[in-house]
Amino acid sequence: MSLSKPFPTTAGLRALALVMTALFAPLPANAAGDAEAGAKKAYTCLGCHGVKHYVNTYPTYHVPKIAGQHEAYLISALQAYRSKQRSHQSMQANAGLLSDQDIEDIAAYFASVGGKAPADASADAGIDLAQTCAACHGGDGNSVTPTNPILAGQYKSYIKQALRAYRSGERKNAIMAGFASGLSDDDINKLAEYFSDANGAIRTAPR
Repeated sequence: MSLSKPFPTTAGLRALALVMTALFAPLPANAAGDAEAGAKKAYTCLGCHGVKHYVNTYPTYHVPKIAGQHEAYLISALQAYRSKQRSHQSMQANAGLLSDQDIEDIAAYFASVGGKAPADASADAGIDLAQTCAACHGGDGNSVTPTNPILAGQYKSYIKQALRAYRSGERKNAIMAGFASGLSDDDINKLAEYFSDANGAIRTAPR
């Protein structure tokens, strides 16, 4: 398969993994959230993330599954919406009302209500492309790094939306922008197919 821009070599991917570790260092121990408190604070989140197959109106894509997602990643995502590094009006409005402790508690709650255990993904058209993502997200989409999201089992339409947003610069992340800039629409479709079909630990949040 030919891409509009070449992907990094294996050595380059290892180097990028080290960069990601430096950019997204683990949160300090005293930043741990309270899942019980988060269950109460997350009630507004469940209006969208607690509904199976709930669809964002415009652009149209499935609202992501976040139950069982890495806690540190959820914190960084909410902080990005609060600072408007990620563009989404509803998420920016909701996150803008949250304190650091609120964010940590909500992230702790969603991380604690995960689904099935990770399993190996089956091979398909996106498996070769997915190896580029392996350094950060795992070859099957089950990231073991808490600051990088689990992709396995995520909605296909949401993965497409996220990759397109990184490619266009709508989402601000230098590492992801570098990867996504080399992807064609067909590449994005194949990656979304691959990761959405993989068996992961995330699911729709319980209401």
